[in-house]
Formats: sequence, structure tokens, C-alpha cells
Amino acid sequence: MEDKEQTVQHFLDLIKKSRRGKFKIYIGMSAGVGKTYRMLQEAHSLLRNGIDVKIGYVETHNRAETHALLEGLPIIPRRNLFYKGKELEEMDLEAIINLRPEVVIVDELAHTNIEGSKNEKRWQDVVDILEAGINVISALNIQHIESLNEEVKNITGIEVKERVPDSVIALADEVVNIDLTADELITRLKEGKIYDQSKIQAALTNFFKSEHILQLRELALKEVTSQVVRQVESEIVVNKNNKRERFLACISSNEKTAKNVIRKTARLASYYNAKWFVLYVQTPKEAPDKIALDKQRYLINNFKLATELGAEILRVENNKVATTIIEQCEEKQITTVCIGKPKLSLLQIILATNVFSELLNKLSENKIDVVVLS
Repeated sequence: MEDKEQTVQHFLDLIKKSRRGKFKIYIGMSAGVGKTYRMLQEAHSLLRNGIDVKIGYVETHNRAETHALLEGLPIIPRRNLFYKGKELEEMDLEAIINLRPEVVIVDELAHTNIEGSKNEKRWQDVVDILEAGINVISALNIQHIESLNEEVKNITGIEVKERVPDSVIALADEVVNIDLTADELITRLKEGKIYDQSKIQAALTNFFKSEHILQLRELALKEVTSQVVRQVESEIVVNKNNKRERFLACISSNEKTAKNVIRKTARLASYYNAKWFVLYVQTPKEAPDKIALDKQRYLINNFKLATELGAEILRVENNKVATTIIEQCEEKQITTVCIGKPKLSLLQIILATNVFSELLNKLSENKIDVVVLS
């Protein structure tokens, strides 16, 4: 029965995809690598080939070379909004959908829209445009991808607030990495091609350190590679006998540990192009009338994060955590269970040994892998 439902769903997905506009994303390791420049070059090429391409929104950051490329390209005027007594400009989503160009260029995918806009985020605008059957070319930096947020923070010490769910990146029909060496990027920065002179020294001592750039560059290359693997696998007809990967992230009400498990499981699921779930077992001591308010907030925020990253939420009331995990693994045909590294005292470890052994034995019997995430 499940195979039949999956076949029907697959066909429905194909129909929806055929109606949707094509989506291309340029990804870079940081600001200044040339994403907007490349998009505008492509717009000129499309225009020369008779394609109706328009600029929905481009941010040149006053970079002379990039700004010069706007010459000759049809631009959809931005809409004006008043916010906190100031007149501000925002992309005109309604105008783009009404004009229906073949291709629209939309820069800065992670941007947060001004209050009063239809959608909170620009990536939501892009989804609306794609659903209207319009092709979109967009761009973002690697640090704006939700599941990489923690890794980027560990590398740079900076937490990026504007983020795009991995599920949006997965919508892309093509992902292109705009790559520069660390030396090339630093040279561009020093020449004033990225920021004005007043910001260069601060950038060199913070985000644009050579070791930071190298690590971000590696993340960008890995991300694009995993997207290519995902696309290849999605085009290949999977043999019925092949067991598809299905991941289960087991979380607690601990905010930081849960967030880490969710993000890392999302990365694994994305790499394998796999369905994944987040399981929270609500024990009697964490019933709604007993759990602390801050932990309730953490749970709600983490469920929201998991949903944005493409997970299905499983919330089960049971005082037997290990038993519940095993039951959910059987029901959802899980191949890999992901758990956070436990921070237990010696006494807790001794008391929990039997339960943990039971869990490992049961999972082993069903040939389910267990990944303990640091």
C-alpha cells in the first residue's frame, strides 16, 4: 500500500515540478566573490539570445564593475514602503508575477523583507515566483544556509541572523559555486572592490581572515557537490529492492543539543536525498503542566527549525524513551538514528546502561545505524 501511495505522490510531484519555474542559485563562500556580477553577465547573455529577462532585485553595493553591468538590462521598479518614518525600497513581487517575464534575477535570497510586505523573507517571494511558472536566478552566501549556521559560527565567531532553509536550496534545478582563492578575495578586498575603505581593516581582522576563507570555501564546495549528488540520484530510477535511507533525529528539551542534532541530521538527509524525522518523547515529568516555560519555548523553536529544514515532527507521550525510539524506527522504516552526545554523570551512565544496551541491541537486530553527534 505504501509503495502505491509513494508512486502516486511521485507522479504528483512531477506534475507540480513541470508547472513550476526553473530555479538557479549562485552560491559563494562570502561577499565579494562575484555572484551578482555573474548573474548580470548571464542576464545579458539571455537577453542577446532573445529571452525575456528582467531584473527583479539586484544589490550592487556600489561596486563599479557590477553596477556597470546593469546598463541595458530591463529593470522592474521597486515598490516604496514606509517603515518607522522612513521611505524604503523593496522588491515588487506583485509586479514581477503580473509582468510574467521568462526569467527574473533576484539577488540576496536570505534578505528579510520590510514589515508590511506580503512575505517575511525574500526566499518566500522566490517560491511564489516559481509557483507562478517564472524562472528565477538568485544568489546567496554559504553562511546563510540554515543547517550550516552553527558551523559558520564556529569558524568565524559570527552568528548570521538572515538564513534560508535547506528545503529552498533543494528546490534548485541548478546550483553553481562562484569560487575564488583566499588570496584573490583578500586582494579584491584591499583594492576596495568589496567594501569602502572605512570597512576594509575591520573586515581583514574578522570575517576575511585567510583561515576563515579557506574553511568557508571548503563548506561551499561541499554544499554544491552534495546538491549535484542529490540531483543525480533524484533522476535515477531506484530499484525496488534498494533500501532508501531514512533518518531519525532524537531530541530532548535541551535547546543547544537539540538544535545541533537537527542541523546535522538535516545535512546527512540532504546528502543522501533522504526523508527524515525528528522525534521528541514527552515523558510524564515534561508534561505541559510540569515542563519549564523556557524549555517549552526551546521545543517550539526547534520544531519550527526542523520543519523549515524539511523534517516531519514526531511528538510521542511515553515514559519509556528507548521503547518509543524502537517503535518509531519500525513504523517509519528508519535506517539511521541520530542522537546527541549525552552529558551524563557516572551514576546516570550506570543507571542508564541497561536501557541504552537494550536500545542498541534492538537497533542492531533491525540493522539500523546509530550516529552519536558531537
